[in-house]
Amino acid sequence: MSATTTHQGPPPTPPAGPLLRRIAWQCRHHPKRELWLAWGTLVVFYSLFFPIFFVVTRVQPPPQPAWDLATQVHWFHERHLGISVGFGVIFAIGGMIAVNNALIAYSMRRMSVSAVFAYSYLIIYSLSAIPGMLLLNIALIVGTLRPERDPRAIGWLYDFAFLSFDGTMGVFLIGSLIWLLAILLDTNRVFPRWFGYLNLCNALTEVVVAPCWIFRRGVLAWNGQIAWWLNVVVFGIYTGVFIFMLMRMIQREDFGAGTLPELAAAR
Repeated sequence: MSATTTHQGPPPTPPAGPLLRRIAWQCRHHPKRELWLAWGTLVVFYSLFFPIFFVVTRVQPPPQPAWDLATQVHWFHERHLGISVGFGVIFAIGGMIAVNNALIAYSMRRMSVSAVFAYSYLIIYSLSAIPGMLLLNIALIVGTLRPERDPRAIGWLYDFAFLSFDGTMGVFLIGSLIWLLAILLDTNRVFPRWFGYLNLCNALTEVVVAPCWIFRRGVLAWNGQIAWWLNVVVFGIYTGVFIFMLMRMIQREDFGAGTLPELAAAR
């Protein structure tokens, strides 16, 4: 996908006929087909991500960091099937996050700022799946694989899983700040400035989770009101907004290099 490709006019008129035939035509001829495919992949990923973590595996909201070993072992036992099935699906769809990162990088290439912003974001977020889900998934699946394992090993996996998930957010902090700066410096009006400040809000939530490495109880523990509950509300809002803003960006895209036209004009 290139932000500097010149659009050669409106596409041919779609043919009449069955729905599948019209969809196939759009996939072959629509000038924004790659962008819409990337956006659709993003929607599918997050539509599966949240239900798997909250409903299927039931590993979120996170459990108590202060539980004793017996309670931790029981927690694994109760979620044995859900963790195995749910995280198996996550491993299968995890590559979709790369498409998400590519679409966001494309939005920065459409801006008037240096390409360094897009490539820096893409490089940093190429690592995002590791602290963002993979370390947690691997640790919890290893914990459920052999229920007869030494409880002390189970306890180690329990701590490693949730500390790696909640306490290693530097990648997301830097990525959000890069997107923030790109939006504020952009003169092509790809995104409104308020969306840049929403990136700042998301970045600040990555700061307040750091104390979860120290506190086992209270608001700053990994399941506390600040370190988790406040963060998940902000992240949920942020995710919904950036999915919507990327959709609007695609709708407005004219494949030019100047100011992105408003939606009515782009159509």
